[in-house]
Amino acid sequence: MGISLGGRKLGPVSEMNVVPLIDILLVLLIIFMVVCPQMQYGLSADLPQQTKTGSRTTPGVIVVEVSGDGTLSINQDPVEWQDLQGRLEQIFQMRASRVAFVRGDSVLEFGVVARAIDLMRGSGITTVGLMTPELENAR
Repeated sequence: MGISLGGRKLGPVSEMNVVPLIDILLVLLIIFMVVCPQMQYGLSADLPQQTKTGSRTTPGVIVVEVSGDGTLSINQDPVEWQDLQGRLEQIFQMRASRVAFVRGDSVLEFGVVARAIDLMRGSGITTVGLMTPELENAR
């Protein structure tokens, strides 16, 4: 490439020697790999800490819990199936936000939880969220 041993061509070699350029690029790559990770700065963040209270719900949040035996409770207050819709209408009559959550035991069939969701939607709740043990433990 860069050297010619005899032949008819006696003039200067016009091919570029790229080996030194590759060496320079590798040295620059190593320098940037060492220097750049040390230059990364981020914002400090204060993460919320888990509280040690008995209730897992925040104030103002309505949680309808369906137990494994089929009993209902609204924020840990027992309620019957036939009274659920009227009780939720009474709770949400003065609230602007119509959001509630339903928590069901893992042994329940979804049909029981779906019945509770249907009664909740019938009482005027626009958004029903599902609470699962995996999500609650991740908080």
